[in-house]
Amino acid sequence: MSPGVWHQLGERAAVWPGRLEPLGATWSEESTNFAVHAPRATRAWVCTFDDAGVETRHELTERTLGTWHGALPGVVPGTRYGFRVDGPWRPAQGLRFNPAKLLLDPYARAVSGGLAPDESVYAHDVDDPTTRSELDSAGHVPLAVVVAPDDFAWGGERPKRQRWRDTVIYELHVKGLTALHDRVPEHLRGTYAGLGTPAVTDYLRDLGVTAVELLPVQQFASEPAVSARGLVNYWGYNTIGFLAPHGAYAASGDRGEQVTEFKQMVRAFHDAGIEVYLDVVYNHTAEAGPDGPSLSFRGLDDAAFYRRPATWPVDGPADGDDPYWDATGCGNTVDTDDPFALRLVLDSLRYWAEEMHVDGFRFDLLSALARTDREIDMRSRFMTAVGQDPVLRGVKLIAEPWDATMTGYNVGNCPPPWVEWNDQFRDTVRDFWHGRAGIRDVATRLAGSSDLYADDGRSPYASVNFVTAHDGFTVRDVVSYDTKHNEANGEDNRDGTDGNRSHNHGVEGETDDAEVVAARRRTAANLMATLCLANGVPMITAGDERGRTQRGNNNAYCQDNEISWVDWSADDAWLDVYEVTKAALRLRREHPALRQRHWFEGRPTIVGGPKDLAWLHPAGREMTTADWHDDALRTLGMFVLGSPLRSPSPRGEQQSDRSFVLWFHAGTGPVDLVLPDTPWARAGEVVLSTDPAVPIGTSVAAGDTLALSGPSVVVLREVG
Repeated sequence: MSPGVWHQLGERAAVWPGRLEPLGATWSEESTNFAVHAPRATRAWVCTFDDAGVETRHELTERTLGTWHGALPGVVPGTRYGFRVDGPWRPAQGLRFNPAKLLLDPYARAVSGGLAPDESVYAHDVDDPTTRSELDSAGHVPLAVVVAPDDFAWGGERPKRQRWRDTVIYELHVKGLTALHDRVPEHLRGTYAGLGTPAVTDYLRDLGVTAVELLPVQQFASEPAVSARGLVNYWGYNTIGFLAPHGAYAASGDRGEQVTEFKQMVRAFHDAGIEVYLDVVYNHTAEAGPDGPSLSFRGLDDAAFYRRPATWPVDGPADGDDPYWDATGCGNTVDTDDPFALRLVLDSLRYWAEEMHVDGFRFDLLSALARTDREIDMRSRFMTAVGQDPVLRGVKLIAEPWDATMTGYNVGNCPPPWVEWNDQFRDTVRDFWHGRAGIRDVATRLAGSSDLYADDGRSPYASVNFVTAHDGFTVRDVVSYDTKHNEANGEDNRDGTDGNRSHNHGVEGETDDAEVVAARRRTAANLMATLCLANGVPMITAGDERGRTQRGNNNAYCQDNEISWVDWSADDAWLDVYEVTKAALRLRREHPALRQRHWFEGRPTIVGGPKDLAWLHPAGREMTTADWHDDALRTLGMFVLGSPLRSPSPRGEQQSDRSFVLWFHAGTGPVDLVLPDTPWARAGEVVLSTDPAVPIGTSVAAGDTLALSGPSVVVLREVG
C-alpha cells in the first residue's frame, strides 16, 4: 500500500474481533464495531482519520460469512473513516481490489467531504485500464462518519399516512427551493434547516400541498466529466451513500450533524401536515462504467454488485466489450438479484422509513431494479421483497416505470400498492393545450387513465399526474420555447430530449410583447388547472405555480445556479397562475367529488339517479359517438355528480357533495357554451376561471350561453 502524499499514518491501535452484524460502524461507550461485506477480498483494513487528516490503518483479521469485522476502543462519534481491501486484480472478471483506494462504507449513516477530481480515484491506471493504479485516493474521496445511536426527540410524532386520493405532491430540490428565498435566514438557505422553516412550510400548506418529494438527498457525487467542465451534478442522481443524507445540504456540519438536521426538517413538515417522500436512486451508483472511479462497491465486490451481460463468459468479456450491462444510461446497473445488493437496498429503505420518519419513496428508473436477470419481472426478487416487507409495504411507493432501455417502458404494469408517474398524462395534456391532441385522449386522462390502471384492480390514484418534472421544461418554458436551449451544460446542446411538446406562442424565449406574454400565462394557467382537477394524484414541480423559468434548458441537471433555483421575487412571478393553482387545489381539497377513489362508470350511483359522469358538447348535449371522432372539436365539458357519491365515508355513510361541470376549451378562438338543460344541476356559479371574460362568481342556469374569449378552463359548481 502506498502511504499517499496528503496524509500521515498514525499509530496502529489494537483491533478486537468485533461482530459481523450490524454492517457499518456501530458506536458504543466501550468501542466502535466496524463490519464490511467483501467476500472475495483477501485482506481488509478500517482506516480512521483525525481532524488533521492523519490516517491510522487497522487491519481486520476476522472474516465471517464474507464480512470483515473488528472493534476499536476509543473511537468516538464524529470520527471519519473508510475501508481498504486487497485481493485479486482481474478487472475483466469483476475483481478490482486495490488497497491504494480508500472506500466509502456502503452502510455509512453520514458522509464527510466529497469527490475531488483526481487520477487517484480510479482503481486502474488511466492510461492502461488493465493495470492496477498505485496512487492513493485518500484526500480525494468522501469519508464515512461514525454516528451515535439515534436519540432524536421525535416527541411522539408519527407518519401521517394520508390517503392517496387526498394527496398533492410538490417535487422540489432541497437547495434550489430556498437558495434565493429572502424570508429564509441567509445562513440556512439551500439546506435541510432552511427547507423546514415556516417560510417554506406555511407557503406549501397555504398552496394546498400535502406531500413534498425531495430530489435525491442520499449522499451523491458529481461525475468527473461534469466536474471537468466546471459544473456539478445538481440534481443528485448519482448516489454513493444509500443511508446517508447528503452532507452539503446541512447548515450544521457534516460530522453527523446532517442526520439530526434532516430529522428536524422532517418533523417540521409533519408538524405542518405535510408528508415527506424521497426520490431514491438505487438503480445505479456514482461509480459509473468500468472506466469510472472506485469509490465503494466497485472496490468491495464489483463482480456481484453490478449486472453483467447475458453472455458474459467465466473469464470475462473479450477486449473492447463492456463488462457491465447498463439499463440506466449511467454506466452501471445495480444487480438486485444479488443477495447483498438487495439487502443493502432494503436496509436503506427501512432506515429512512423507521429512523428518519420518511413517508414514502419515488424510485428512479424502477424498471432497472424490477428485473430477473435482464427481463422486467413484477415478481422479481426486489418487487417481491418490497411487497412483503412489514415496514415497506406500509409506506408510499411511487414508480418511475421505465429505464434507459428499449424494453424498459412499463407504465400501467406495476402491481399494488405501487402508484406510477404517468407520462402519458403529461404528453396528452400538453398536446391538448397546444392543439395537438383530441378530446378522446384528454377525456381518458381527466377521468384517471382507466386504460392503464383499471384492468388490474387499482384505483385512479395509481396515476401520479404531472405536466412537468425536474427533467424537462418548466411550465413557463413549455409555453415559451419551441426547442431546448442547453448550451450552458457544455454538451453543445446535444443533451436533453428534443420531444418537448411545447409551443412558444410566436416568439422564442422571453419577450416584452404583452399579447404573447398574456397568451403564455393563460396557457400555463390552463395546464396547472387541468393538472390539479384531473382524477389521480397531482404532482407539481417546484416553482411552476409562479412561473419559474430555466431559460429553455430542459436538462438542467448540472446547473447549481439561478437557472435551476426558484426565484421568489415578485418582479417576474406569474402570480395569476399561482392564484389559479391555489384555487384549483382548494376546490379539490374541499370537494370529495373532485378526488374520487372509485372509477367513474358513466351510470347512476343509485337506482334512478343521474350518471356519475357525463361528457358534454359545447352545444349543450351529451357527447355522441360522432362527436368523439370529430377531430376539429377542441372543447369538452365534464359533468361530475356530487350527490350521491359512489364512495362511502370512512364510517360507511353515503356521501353527498356539490355537482360540477368543468369546461376545457383548447381552441384558438372564442366559443359559446350552451349549458345543458338536464335535471342533474339546474343552476351554478363559476368557481374557477382562466378566462378574464368569465369572472369568478358568474351565475349560470340551464340553457344559458357562456361566452369564452379563448383557451380556458372554467369550473361551474352547483347551487341551490
